[in-house]
Amino acid sequence: MLVVLAVVLFAGLGFVDFLSKVPPTEARPARNADGVVVLTGGSSRVSDALDLLSAGYGKRLLISGVHPTNGYTDIQRSLPDSQHLLACCVDLDRSAVNTRSNATETRRWAQERGFHSLIVVTSNYHMPRAIVELSYAMPDIDLIPFAVVGDKWREEPWWTSGAALRLLLSEYAKYLFAQTRMAFGGVGQGGVPETGSPPAPQAKPATASAR
Repeated sequence: MLVVLAVVLFAGLGFVDFLSKVPPTEARPARNADGVVVLTGGSSRVSDALDLLSAGYGKRLLISGVHPTNGYTDIQRSLPDSQHLLACCVDLDRSAVNTRSNATETRRWAQERGFHSLIVVTSNYHMPRAIVELSYAMPDIDLIPFAVVGDKWREEPWWTSGAALRLLLSEYAKYLFAQTRMAFGGVGQGGVPETGSPPAPQAKPATASAR
């Protein structure tokens, strides 16, 4: 019985610690970086990343996890004002299928471009795990988080929404698994597509499956 209580207490404290790493609000990066990378899969991630690029927070943007059948025209159709940025300063990664492969492809892109700092754009609930994966893949790259907070998160506290609570618990489990994997030398870096999406997401033609 004591063992069970200890496990429950440990898991509960770990979840609280995880929640402390989930930004409740959006905040502009404190500084610029060499590049910007957005991990697709959630509402408004791509548009927010393009806004950062347009504002000069990075020299170039990588959209990682684009569906193989989608391209620049699909993004432009969804975000008409992005044409000039897409033409000069945006790269598409169609290889990544999950957060682990996002990290692999981002590392390759940053090395090819000679970048030493990146602004990471993803949903707030996904940011803790994304930073774990990216930090492991690129220990020499300075990562600056920019967490996207969806409308549902703004409208009501997560603890009042069953869908949001389930999402956070699922993401917490993946976060723990990622940390455990890193502790054992990053075994299983390949992986299969992951599941999980934010409450009431809005479809983005540039995105692959939600992470």
